[in-house]
Amino acid sequence: MAEPFSDRVKRFFGIDPDEKLDDGALLDDGSYLETEPTTKEFLYSLFPTLPGIQAYLYSLFPFLGWIFHYNLTWLLGDFIAGVTVGFVVVPQGMAYALLANLKPEFGLYTSFVGFILYWAFATSKDITIGTVAVMSTIVGNTILKVQETHPDLEGEVIARALALISGSVLLFFGLIRVGWIVEYIPLVAIGAFMTGSAISIASGQVAGLLGLQGVNTRDSTYLVIINSLKALPTGRLDAAMGMSALFALYFIRWFCAFMGAKNPKLKKTWFFLSTLRMAFVVIVFILASWLANRGITDPKKAKFKILGPVPSGFQHAGVPRIDTEVLGAIASDIPTTIIVLLIEHIAISKSFGRVNNYIIDPSQELVAIGFTNVFGPFLGGYPATGSFSRTAIKSKAGVRTPLAGIFTAIIVLLALYALTSVFFFIPSAALSAIIIHAVGDLITKPAELWKYWQTSPLEVVIFFAGVFVSIFTSIENGIYVTICVSLGVLLFRISKSPGRFLGKVDVYATTRDQLRGGGVTRQGLRDEPSHPAFLPINRSDLSNPEINVKSPAPGVFIYRFGEGLNYVNSARHLDILTVHVFKHTRRTQLDKYAKLGDRPWNDPGPRRGKAKDSDEIAARPLLRAVILDFTGVNFLDVTAAQALVDIRNQFDRYTDPDKVEWHFAGIANQWTKRALVASGFGADRASAAAVREKGVREPLIAVTNASSSSGSDYPAVLDSKKNDDVEAGEITPVHSTRVSGRLVPVYGINRPFFHIDVETAFKSVTQNVSSGSDSN
Repeated sequence: MAEPFSDRVKRFFGIDPDEKLDDGALLDDGSYLETEPTTKEFLYSLFPTLPGIQAYLYSLFPFLGWIFHYNLTWLLGDFIAGVTVGFVVVPQGMAYALLANLKPEFGLYTSFVGFILYWAFATSKDITIGTVAVMSTIVGNTILKVQETHPDLEGEVIARALALISGSVLLFFGLIRVGWIVEYIPLVAIGAFMTGSAISIASGQVAGLLGLQGVNTRDSTYLVIINSLKALPTGRLDAAMGMSALFALYFIRWFCAFMGAKNPKLKKTWFFLSTLRMAFVVIVFILASWLANRGITDPKKAKFKILGPVPSGFQHAGVPRIDTEVLGAIASDIPTTIIVLLIEHIAISKSFGRVNNYIIDPSQELVAIGFTNVFGPFLGGYPATGSFSRTAIKSKAGVRTPLAGIFTAIIVLLALYALTSVFFFIPSAALSAIIIHAVGDLITKPAELWKYWQTSPLEVVIFFAGVFVSIFTSIENGIYVTICVSLGVLLFRISKSPGRFLGKVDVYATTRDQLRGGGVTRQGLRDEPSHPAFLPINRSDLSNPEINVKSPAPGVFIYRFGEGLNYVNSARHLDILTVHVFKHTRRTQLDKYAKLGDRPWNDPGPRRGKAKDSDEIAARPLLRAVILDFTGVNFLDVTAAQALVDIRNQFDRYTDPDKVEWHFAGIANQWTKRALVASGFGADRASAAAVREKGVREPLIAVTNASSSSGSDYPAVLDSKKNDDVEAGEITPVHSTRVSGRLVPVYGINRPFFHIDVETAFKSVTQNVSSGSDSN
């Protein structure tokens, strides 16, 4: 007769394919047996279902959730907000295009595409996609770098290819719903990046603001500042235009804010006047430039530098050039572009979502900016993302839905077809003033830095490191430094996450007034019920130092993991646990080694003639049980599971011939339970068999449909009153004799060492220890 396949697998590999950790069941007497999740269930969970596919497709077009509720009130709010932003985005778009080493019309193309497309994919009503100063600077740097080795490639070819490739990557990330990757970029990295970028951009615009000659504004920021100071004597008439425009921008904003605070009833009016300051300054300086340069058709003959001709309409529409030469030239700059697009857009949208009480979907936002950057290059656009200044204006203007972008797009379209001849006379110094004024809001305020310092001083160091790297090298390096250092600090904190040994205190409930008045006495608390609580023995939680935190019980140790248990920190946690346990307990057999030479080198025993040391060791308690608080542990990997097995074996040798009990509290993940059971923890199959055969009562009980005489519900019964029907070491929780209803187990009878909380685990341990002492 042929040998069964399962027997052959077991004989050759030592694996029983038919073995199951346990079968779950709810028996007739109410006893519950747990079952662990299977690999088959895990694989099935990865396959899409029809409802899941439908929900996914619906989520790709969020506007379907609100467009059918659109009304006139929303229309009015969107119209006002959209037009307001439109007056801001036209001068900003042209100015930012110059930052990108492109002609001014490319800024308008980019802005138009962002506004006309974003609303259909948006999960944020406030965000505006278009040209931004930081992204424009990076595009400009990329164009200059590529043209050093590929002089035949035009700037617009490089910019459009960069937008198409980075947009395709972001669109792919969004479609597969991996928007969670943005969480790897911390707030301090974003703040450092924005501050360093703002300083770099502002310093690079000083030469244009003052008309300085011979300054390479693409050098490192510190060199630009030094060279600008050296070139001050070369300033021209542009300085009068630029400085007066910058002063006008800041003065109008200050005056409108002052008048809004002085007249709260007109605050909205003053706000709208403030938002129009860029358009107002541009109009005034266009008029002044026209008066000074009337009759001039060649911008080089102007008395100061002016913008020059701007073609009407979409003159650069077409399929972007994508070939091996272009891809090879921009490949090294694609990661930086993607990161900047992510940082600016997600950070801004999440921030305004919290302010205005809605939640964005990061994955869907990646779809939005990805689709915008994929389609934009076909109309002449370059990489676009969310703008902080325009988003703030849009939010304060009372925007109601993402559809407001349509009205902004109409304003940009009118500018492209009706106002391009007027743009000829815009002073370049005025555009530099607009850029400096806009990026000034990106610099992290001192009050915000003070909050960083109070929260995490180390992250303030990371912040300044990112800013200094941006200033002394490049914006791109600043991004990489802050992200990499922040991830390094995260890994360090996980690997060095502190564990806590917990002690026991008795806690009473009282009122705050009694505590303030000093009216709490033992006599007053005599009739109040107490319950045990567990605090760190080293008082690291800043609890009252007058509280006497006691050891849980002789030979019993409670250990709480701080930030999970994984391959990075498992060795450290369990080493700390081992050292502490060995320091406060003794071996079960003190005379285990008859001869001195038989003792291991790491356990040499007391020194010769030191009987006092021997007596002190003998006075220590035996190791009885270890309770591990898994409240902060969400997943157990192979390394951590093996480390637990190793320490269990080590403790068993230490307590031989006795065994150490291992109890686990607060396990919330079924795969964590499966890993522990597979490692030999928590399971008690003999107890499970007894339940099946004898109907022994369960160790932990919760109440369903239960109420007291007063009518209030009891969600669970958690007491340690012993019942004669319960096996030794198990707990039958009973809270009140007034509780009625069916009692069912919280966890399975086959998992007596898994507990709902530390208190229940401790009660189980103390019962087991006392039962063991009585039997001895």
